[in-house]
Amino acid sequence: MKGYFQVVKLPLDLRAYRSIGLVCLALGLSACHQQTSIEDAHKPLLSANETTDSLPTDAVQVDAAVLLAEPSAEALAKPFAEHGLPRSITSLAVPTQQPGRFISYVPNGSRVAAETPVSTFSIDVDTASYATLRQHINLGLLPQRNSIRVEELVNYFNYNYPLPNINDAPFSLHTELAPSPYNQEATLLRIGVQGYKLMPEQIKARNLVFLIDVSGSMSSADKLPLLKQALMLLSSGLNAQDKISIVVYADGVRQVLDGVNGNAVQQIQQGLNSLEAGGGTNGGKGLALAYELAQKHFIEHGVNQVLLATDGDFNLGMSNHTELVNYVVQQRQSGVGLTTLGFGLGAATAQFNDGLLAQLAAKANGQYAYIDTLNEARKVLHDQLSQTLDIIAADVKIQIEFNPAIVAEYRLIGYESRQLHRQDFTNDKVDAAEIGAGQSVTALYELRYNQSTQLMNPPLRYKTTEVGKQPGALSQRQQFDSDEIAFLSLRYKPFHGGLLAASKSQLISQAILASSEHKHLQQASDDFRFAAAVAGFGQLVNHNHYVHNIDYDKLINLAAGAMANDPFGYRHEFLQLMRTTQLLVAQGTPQHGGFYDDADQRQYLQKAADGTYPMPKPITHGEQ
Repeated sequence: MKGYFQVVKLPLDLRAYRSIGLVCLALGLSACHQQTSIEDAHKPLLSANETTDSLPTDAVQVDAAVLLAEPSAEALAKPFAEHGLPRSITSLAVPTQQPGRFISYVPNGSRVAAETPVSTFSIDVDTASYATLRQHINLGLLPQRNSIRVEELVNYFNYNYPLPNINDAPFSLHTELAPSPYNQEATLLRIGVQGYKLMPEQIKARNLVFLIDVSGSMSSADKLPLLKQALMLLSSGLNAQDKISIVVYADGVRQVLDGVNGNAVQQIQQGLNSLEAGGGTNGGKGLALAYELAQKHFIEHGVNQVLLATDGDFNLGMSNHTELVNYVVQQRQSGVGLTTLGFGLGAATAQFNDGLLAQLAAKANGQYAYIDTLNEARKVLHDQLSQTLDIIAADVKIQIEFNPAIVAEYRLIGYESRQLHRQDFTNDKVDAAEIGAGQSVTALYELRYNQSTQLMNPPLRYKTTEVGKQPGALSQRQQFDSDEIAFLSLRYKPFHGGLLAASKSQLISQAILASSEHKHLQQASDDFRFAAAVAGFGQLVNHNHYVHNIDYDKLINLAAGAMANDPFGYRHEFLQLMRTTQLLVAQGTPQHGGFYDDADQRQYLQKAADGTYPMPKPITHGEQ
């Protein structure tokens, strides 16, 4: 054992909960193993009467096997209890983000319409969560619980929403109601937002800077080689008016191309072919040079964007997450956005940070996509390039007010990381999502009406017998039309030529009527039923405990009957993905959260101990 697993000392600046977790795991390991050599190597660090406050700074020692484990909440709590530590410590929650893993989101619960009639969120069209889920399943793995952003699964697919009249507004709104497949006596509301498309002559010149991670962990086939092919696909859609720059980073930073014309295919290909993987990850310095080149070749009234492609986290240079976010926000204000592209699911030397890539793109007028195959690269960077780069509206927010006279409860499915306060809707200083040309956004709510016998929330003890008598409990809008179950509003700022066309937001709104509801789910459109199947799948994979009436068989049948027009085969691929997931679940495949490739884990642990590869700082709730 000693020949394979090394004992390493970790600095105690990794946050208190991590130290506690490692200590308790080491205790559990020493308590379970009876071999004399292991007992000698791992003396119990705490007695029944000791606490972590009494430990010296160099006392925390763990076996490498502990760091590579994926402990459950029960496993974390067990060693504390066995060693007599206080119950208050054993009830600590598992951290929401582990190094090299994905953020676990708390799923939205049911809200009582009479108490909180208004729901507000930023609409978003990132699709990375679907691609990372697909990569997990294709590797025979199940993703970490509650790490899948369900709205990104739903918005991965195209839906047949009518295009808006560009002279009226950049968006059209659509709603559809039908019985929910997730729970009895519940209704599913689908909200669709469709942006207008640009004609070829309307597309502005593009100034793109590729910021490419060429650190040692990028050498595998699904990383740098795939990245090169992906960027060649992107460049094939550019022309002479566009500008391309390439910056690469590892231990240091190197400028490969400096503003060549977009149609200089041979020069771009030579630059990409010259890239080789090796070294650390000085992403912060690379980011600074990329923005410098973007400003050097800035195109007025054009698209100015940095495209960051990486398989991991920044661990040299500017590596503090808050510092990184503030930096890209500052650059966004100068007219340069940031799109993030993830490759691979991490390595021992470069831990993939899904949460950071999503956050950077969200704060920098960009999008976050994950590239797991060449087909995905073609979809994101060629077929839908205009959707990715050509923004038509910024700070897009949705607010829906439910009528408590009809709706008893509602639950927003997904969008956990994009929730806004009610007052944020009219506050034009609050940042929200951007929408690209031709993009559509879909959101789903599950509703329960007042006559339902399956309400999630018990009635209050102190309430008036007549609905609406309690001051402020009901919306005035119910007086206008008793058929209105909700009132939908959308705010946006027009965006033209790479910059905001107006600082004041504009409003689109419409009523949602109960009379429009389909009596049976099969009467709903193919798009409605397919979106319901996708959202249901995401909730099952996340182990969402607000769904009670679905399983994989039901969802597979629902999706299979809603294929509609599927020219690229994405819906059929999803059907196969569900069937594979069902088999993985049936055979008891554990949910994964560790390293994802064959990099030398022991070498990483030693370098982590030396400080060469510091463990990434978790994103706190405030930073999310």
